[in-house]
Amino acid sequence: MSTLPPELRDRIVASVEDGFSEQVAFTQTLMRFPSTRGQEQAVQDFVFRALRERGFAMDRFAMDRAAIERHPGGARFSDEHSEAPIVVGIHRPRAEIGRSLILQSHVDVVPAGPADMWTHPPFEAVIDGDWLYGRGGADMKAGGAANLFCLDALRRIGLQPAATVTVQSVVEEESTGNGALMTHLRGYKADAVLIPEPEYEKLVRANTGVLWFEVEVRGIPVHVREMGSGANAIDAAYRVIGALRALETRWNADKAGRAHFEAEDHPINLNIGKIEGGDWASSVPAWCRLSCRIAVYPGVSAAAAAREIEDAVRAFSRADPFLANNPPRVTFNGFFAEGYVLEEGSDAEAVLGRAHEAATGSELESFMTAGYLDTRVYALYDRVPALCYGPISRGIHGFDEAVSLASLKRVTATMALFVAEWCGVEQIG
Repeated sequence: MSTLPPELRDRIVASVEDGFSEQVAFTQTLMRFPSTRGQEQAVQDFVFRALRERGFAMDRFAMDRAAIERHPGGARFSDEHSEAPIVVGIHRPRAEIGRSLILQSHVDVVPAGPADMWTHPPFEAVIDGDWLYGRGGADMKAGGAANLFCLDALRRIGLQPAATVTVQSVVEEESTGNGALMTHLRGYKADAVLIPEPEYEKLVRANTGVLWFEVEVRGIPVHVREMGSGANAIDAAYRVIGALRALETRWNADKAGRAHFEAEDHPINLNIGKIEGGDWASSVPAWCRLSCRIAVYPGVSAAAAAREIEDAVRAFSRADPFLANNPPRVTFNGFFAEGYVLEEGSDAEAVLGRAHEAATGSELESFMTAGYLDTRVYALYDRVPALCYGPISRGIHGFDEAVSLASLKRVTATMALFVAEWCGVEQIG
């Protein structure tokens, strides 16, 4: 059970309830910014103002490309890389009694896709029953709002954390992870990190690393009436996909003996996310470009995984009659991130478990998620407990993305209780 006095615990939970309608409205406002990659400036300005109005000391800064690309966990920059700033608000207590904390979230969202495939327009933030619908609501603007409103719940009853709390709003979480890495390079550190991604009210125990890469294949263009004398780059690219699928199969077979992964049917997923190629329906295509994403196990460096991908494409090409003399080019252009495992037994996890039980009435569960999380930065490079825990959701990265409001309220209460116990509380001066 929570070590907080029951009367204080009940006051905090009630305060979350009292501010929840305002929290939902704030979340809806965040969601109405169509903050896809490169379009996050306006929402970051909004977050900056919201933090400043609450009395945080403010910092706003750009990516340091050279520093990021020197770091082993930094991803390559591309023409699509966001130039939006990172926003940080710092709460400093009157007396530094408790343990410090980073609350982090990202404002970048994935593209919505065809609007006619959504039940509600993707950026209108529509509530239907318990569900708040819209692109980026679950992943993860609801969590970003919870970072502010769990602290508001304490403030509403005259309390504030008795330790430094840093609220970070980053970009590039959906494509490189460079935003979170930049906060690390900027020097922000804490005794623990909490990121409220949509994780079904569970704690993420382990997650995979992720690499993004492109494969470019060149062909020999001719008129289709002379097709046999040319070489179709799109056809060749499909043969390369077969070689990448064989690599995916080998990596999945390597799950044996890996804690948190060996019980999964398919922990390593290769996604061919985009195919572009050719210039004319009646010309044998001279080029084809594949945009790919693949996961890697924790403990496997991004550099080592990248070499395996390059080697697999090279080995296949040597055995292909056309590609042997026209080898594809592999370029790494996004995520270049290692995965991590959250070791059991930290005090931060114990405090989160007590807070979760007090807010929900059930024990905290943990699980593995086979995707990228910004917690990897703090777990791998700061070596502090990095807790990823957030509300129930559905449809993230798909159509009709939605977050459960009842779950969001429980998670916000958990977060407020966690802050109160982890950081301690003091009266607002």
